[in-house]
Amino acid sequence: MKNRIKEISEELKLVISGKTFDALLPPLLFAIVNGRYQLAVASILAIALALLLGIFRLARKQPLRYAVGGLVGVVFASGIAYFSNNAANYYLPKIVTSALLVLAALVSLIMGKPMAALTSHLTRGWDLEWYWRKDVKPAYQEVTVLWFLFFLMRLALQVILFKRGDVVELAWTNTLLGLPFTIAGLILSYLYGIWRLHNLNGPSVEEHLKGKQQPWEGQTRGF
Repeated sequence: MKNRIKEISEELKLVISGKTFDALLPPLLFAIVNGRYQLAVASILAIALALLLGIFRLARKQPLRYAVGGLVGVVFASGIAYFSNNAANYYLPKIVTSALLVLAALVSLIMGKPMAALTSHLTRGWDLEWYWRKDVKPAYQEVTVLWFLFFLMRLALQVILFKRGDVVELAWTNTLLGLPFTIAGLILSYLYGIWRLHNLNGPSVEEHLKGKQQPWEGQTRGF
């Protein structure tokens, strides 16, 4: 059990960085401040926080990609909210992102190139042909279906709350359905994926690359 927990922890570190606060904190600050003060104040403070996080990363000589990405996102979202004079519009980019993820997952399933396989390939650099094997591909298709359902649920909630114009609920919904659900989803995807690959009785990536014939040990780690 300890080995499995350690394995999952290492896998999560591969796809999630501890710098995600750069993307999470400014939107929450925006929602909280907007509830007490004017939209302009909320926008300025959210941008200022994103900028301070970037300076903090720079001072500690940490990678700036998360801070810069967070700053650009906050400036863009704040601009939309401020110039439209509608605080709820701050979350329009996130709603659009959710919609694009729903579309991407659906299209990948229709085309027979499941998103989970493409994501794994980009993250790990494994041979793409391995993912398309008949004794491997179903695992990634099924995980992609789960992702599609989650993205669709999140999009539906975001649209409902956006129409209500409740900025605080939008902030908490985007936060809770962001990093926490992403971590939970990745853990479940990993556990299910490894179990499914084992049941499909296909080769591991290494066995596939070496052209090894059955019997195969199969993929025991990594999905």
